[in-house]
Amino acid sequence: MTALGLLLLSMMGYSQHMQPLAADGGAGGAAKSSQLLSRADWGARMPKEVNYFDGPAPYVIIHHSYIPAACSTTPDCMLSMRQMQDFHQVDRGWNDIGYSFGIGGDGLIYTGRGFNVVGAHAPKYNDKSVGIVLIGDWRTELPPTIMLRAAQDLIAFGVAQGYIDPSYKLLGHRQVRDTECPGGRLYQEISTWPHFTQLNKTVEVQPVANKV
Repeated sequence: MTALGLLLLSMMGYSQHMQPLAADGGAGGAAKSSQLLSRADWGARMPKEVNYFDGPAPYVIIHHSYIPAACSTTPDCMLSMRQMQDFHQVDRGWNDIGYSFGIGGDGLIYTGRGFNVVGAHAPKYNDKSVGIVLIGDWRTELPPTIMLRAAQDLIAFGVAQGYIDPSYKLLGHRQVRDTECPGGRLYQEISTWPHFTQLNKTVEVQPVANKV
């Protein structure tokens, strides 16, 4: 099986092995490629239902988790992913964890719903975006460089593989919903990234039916 085939299986949750993402375009010229963990790696439950949308996604939306707090070790970050899935899937009754991917303080990328799967992270954008959550509260502190690099590596990979439109718009969650997310300090940071977009909401925000 090709490396890409293994990576796709990993994103679908069928491989328990970490897979490297090419770091071209990553923040700061990453010396090492970021690593993508499958759903199986962090112990995800099966989704109740999976709904797909046609890619490539025209939007990338950045979040912070606020709670759980920032994690620095892989076991703690895996626990954070399970806690978010529990809250979304059990307490809120959603199909799965709301986000497409999570970024841990260990610098690893955790597969949530994955690419081209309708999320539950940004109303009216769930069926046309990749939702990336940086685990932690980033209102006053900037996430570690390793997390920012992993997020940018993931976006670059999504573009290279055709999951994200090369002309994608990068947004913070607060731009599409009344919320502090992704935290003021992280929002300030992503506003300097390529493709960051200030929305004209009367033009960009269109009502569409989304399933969670």
